[in-house]
Amino acid sequence: MRRARRLVIVVRADPVICGHSGEARNLAEAALDRGFDEVRIVTWPIERLQAAGLPLKPLDGVLPYRDGVVVERPEPVGDYKVPDGRYLAGLTGRLVELFTDGVPTVALSLYLSPHATAVADAVSIARRTGLPVDVVTVAEAVGSDVTNVVRACVQEDKFGAAAHVLAQYLSHDVCLAVSTYTRDLIVTEAAAIDAKHGTRFAEQCAARVQVSYPAIDVGAYLARTEAGTDAVLARRGLERDGYVLFLSRLAHAKGVDDLIEGFVRSGAPAAGQRLVIAGNGPQADELRALAAATPVADRITFLDDVSDDEKSHLMAGCTAFVLPSKPRPEFVETFGIALAEKMLSGGGPVITTDTGGIGEAVGDTAVIVPVSDPDAIASALDDVLATDPVDRAAWAERSRAYALQFDRAVVLDKILDRVAALEAAPALA
Repeated sequence: MRRARRLVIVVRADPVICGHSGEARNLAEAALDRGFDEVRIVTWPIERLQAAGLPLKPLDGVLPYRDGVVVERPEPVGDYKVPDGRYLAGLTGRLVELFTDGVPTVALSLYLSPHATAVADAVSIARRTGLPVDVVTVAEAVGSDVTNVVRACVQEDKFGAAAHVLAQYLSHDVCLAVSTYTRDLIVTEAAAIDAKHGTRFAEQCAARVQVSYPAIDVGAYLARTEAGTDAVLARRGLERDGYVLFLSRLAHAKGVDDLIEGFVRSGAPAAGQRLVIAGNGPQADELRALAAATPVADRITFLDDVSDDEKSHLMAGCTAFVLPSKPRPEFVETFGIALAEKMLSGGGPVITTDTGGIGEAVGDTAVIVPVSDPDAIASALDDVLATDPVDRAAWAERSRAYALQFDRAVVLDKILDRVAALEAAPALA
């Protein structure tokens, strides 16, 4: 008789505004389709996410998870005498319980800090209990893991903290990165640590880290209907092909300030176009003030309450989707999930920059502009407005065809193939 299988995903899940939050949902639901008997997302209590200042979706705008996906938010352990780590203790403790109940488990962490640490600690503790443990661990490194943690540690000469992140990462059975750019960046930063301290992290990372692109629910975008899009646009007071769209976190690295300035300098406002900026984040108030000070303030709309089921419709109806991301010390766009989602949705072309791993997300199907160049954004918008509708439709189909490779079932199958190869290796030795 086939043994029951479980997938546990440790992540900053909904309602966090982040592509990898959606990726966790996609992998969980794909695992149900692949015959997993139990799928759990282990994440943080809502109040902790709110207190952390993370950009969050409206709670009533988050789509429910499919039946069979259990979302756990372990409560903190300890009281005020534990100044930090209470929530991490709750997370790790719950994982220990899951890893010692005898069910064969694949444990996947998205973001190394602190999720890979929680998984690694939980596995170590579970094995010390003497109870049966049947766990294969998979860690996926995303952009902020490197730019906001490892690279910062290198620059600030915090060897111990950098070594902690890399050692815990490499302790996993399968090590993944969300793009080739991310993988190369990990190796580069590890080499900087090695050169200064005589460690061997870069060699291990180069040998073990593999690329696994983010998993997207392609079917949900292909199932979008034109009538559904018309209804969403009507509710929002928008017209098809009547607005330029940005939809992501409102943070410096996303280049929204450059987009606002580029929109002002372009012919889009005079042509009746609106600029719709959808999302939330630490720069929200600053960007609203910037937009209000422009001569076309009445043509710029901010939306901070876009629900999951509206997203693809807003993307499909826009004249162009602009994400002029730029490298910052705290963040580099190491893939660009929103770009691939836009390409699957149809609609006007993507305008973006060749930053980090964006090239891997869009291939040759996007309009590429230089970083921090509002004039180039203005020119790109004018070119899109002048493009024949037939050519734009053909462009949209080519973009969709490229993005199909990121289907969640394909991505999960590749991860499971790596797990299976690892499990079979001892028998082949």
